[in-house]
Amino acid sequence: MANEDKLQGNQIQIELSPEVAQGMYANMALIAHGSSEMVIDFIRMLPGLPKANVQSRIIMTPEHAKRLLYALQDNIMRYEQTFGAIRMPEQQGPRTIAPFKVGKGEA
Repeated sequence: MANEDKLQGNQIQIELSPEVAQGMYANMALIAHGSSEMVIDFIRMLPGLPKANVQSRIIMTPEHAKRLLYALQDNIMRYEQTFGAIRMPEQQGPRTIAPFKVGKGEA
């Protein structure tokens, strides 16, 4: 019997459910590793709240983590070519919006 990859021309069909397609917002990531895996926790921090929730945990091999690094670098480069440089807060002048650590502004 022929290999499934050959039948599909070496293409992988990826399904995206409506729930996953909506995405999950995260504004922080924590990364840990062991000898055979990398763990990335995507976290949502909200101002004024003492607790941050892990929205998603991704576990991958070090090889796949490095592939992700390269893919992110490539996409950031293409993004900046299209939309301009992404400025990091430490590269900008004085902040006009208080960072989350400052306990100002309440709803």
